[in-house]
Amino acid sequence: MTNLASYIDHTLLKPEATQSDIELLCDEAVKYRFATVCIHPSWITIAKKRLGESSVGITTVIGFPLGMTTTSTKVNETIDSIKLGATEVDMVINIGELKSNNHSLVKGDIEKVVEAAKGVPVKVIIETGMLTDEEKRVACKLAVEAGAQFVKTSTGFGPGYATVSDIELMKNIVGDQAEVKASGGVRDQETALTMIKAGATRIGTSSGKEILQGTTSKTTY
Repeated sequence: MTNLASYIDHTLLKPEATQSDIELLCDEAVKYRFATVCIHPSWITIAKKRLGESSVGITTVIGFPLGMTTTSTKVNETIDSIKLGATEVDMVINIGELKSNNHSLVKGDIEKVVEAAKGVPVKVIIETGMLTDEEKRVACKLAVEAGAQFVKTSTGFGPGYATVSDIELMKNIVGDQAEVKASGGVRDQETALTMIKAGATRIGTSSGKEILQGTTSKTTY
């Protein structure tokens, strides 16, 4: 049986989440031994304290959820987040520039974040629900060329969600040069296992407990 917990970024990105919500998220992550908690930068200090000496990492989001902040803003957000204790960063690409075919700008945006991360894994959110298949391919190629460690399907705040076809497409492009994170709509064990079989090595979800327990979550993320 796949150790599902080790694939999961236990996620809480709702803007109305409170400190107690974040602390509970961390407690659950330690209990179930999830890979990381995925939270907004402002909660990193709280999460680091709550996770203590556990093996659970801290993923934070950069340029989230639209990807339309400037590169320098993303860079500063990355540096600040890592100083606070983030162990992985999930950045959103500049979707408008991608759709404008300004590929060098998209690649440069990612490269600068990767450089700022100084070896901390960078996952590049391409927001598949907004892209054509060809745009997905281009986005994945640019992420690999820029040195990112992962490509990720979606923020969970845009249209669409993780699909098997997208995971397969993304994995086909990145090959062994990067990993794939399935995020958005993974709410039960069957779906999680299907995504892993398709090539995902990380699952972003707020339904980690339900996935491990074999039940289905009612959450939309």
